[in-house]
Amino acid sequence: MTIKNVMVIGAGQMGAGIAQVFAQAGFDVKLNDLSEEALQKGLATMEKFLSRNVEKGRMTEEEKTETLNRVETTSTLNDANDRDLVIEAVVENMDVKTKVFQQLDQITPKHAILATNTSSLPITDIAAVTERPEQVIGMHFMNPVPVMKLVEVIRAIQTSDETYQTVEETAKALGKSPVEVNDYPGFVSNRVLMPMINEAIYTVYEGVAEPEAVDEVLKLGMNHPMGPLTLADFIGLDTCLYIMEVLYEGFGDTKYRPCPLLKKYVSAGWLGKKSGRGFYVYE
Repeated sequence: MTIKNVMVIGAGQMGAGIAQVFAQAGFDVKLNDLSEEALQKGLATMEKFLSRNVEKGRMTEEEKTETLNRVETTSTLNDANDRDLVIEAVVENMDVKTKVFQQLDQITPKHAILATNTSSLPITDIAAVTERPEQVIGMHFMNPVPVMKLVEVIRAIQTSDETYQTVEETAKALGKSPVEVNDYPGFVSNRVLMPMINEAIYTVYEGVAEPEAVDEVLKLGMNHPMGPLTLADFIGLDTCLYIMEVLYEGFGDTKYRPCPLLKKYVSAGWLGKKSGRGFYVYE
């Protein structure tokens, strides 16, 4: 099957980025969100990113306009009734996601593939609430989506080879590098990344070093482009905590226990860059 028409559900940072890369690659895109304000903010984010590409000579003004014209906004899931592929990028909550997939299962054409951009939740459980589990798959894009090449393509235990091949080819059509991953908590990216971030937080919690020192060690000693605590602030400390809790619950191993300091920061509303304060203070 060839994918031509796509819907992205959720107009936040990830959803808007996913919609943008599909539109840039020539796909017909619907960007869906319950909030009109979120949709307008998502479009503004896309426009800003594309304008920067024009300024840097990466695309023409005409290409920017054509890309934006390929994106239609909608606030109803019923508009998924003509889509070949739907990618869900809503809040990282299993109850919310399964409800969306149950609705999509009734609305979308029988051939449509249903994908989730979840960063840690089990694809197998999401697939199980539909009547087409063999057509459900994970497409975990990295942030910021227009820049990062990786897409983790996660097979549920039910996912068919045909579905995987279609999604792999679609990811390549976006100029991305798809990597096949099986369905385990955190997949590969967050199973490796989040414990590293959590351990970096423990070094601050235990007084081993200040956040700036921890980040400098990883940047200068391990050649990381960004220190783990800066990265945690960028991701959102609430998201980091949620993923660690998924890992801890999923594996039942104490090595995934979230650091108490991470929990305390989230309780205080210090969520990182988006709240103005995390391990660093942002204006």
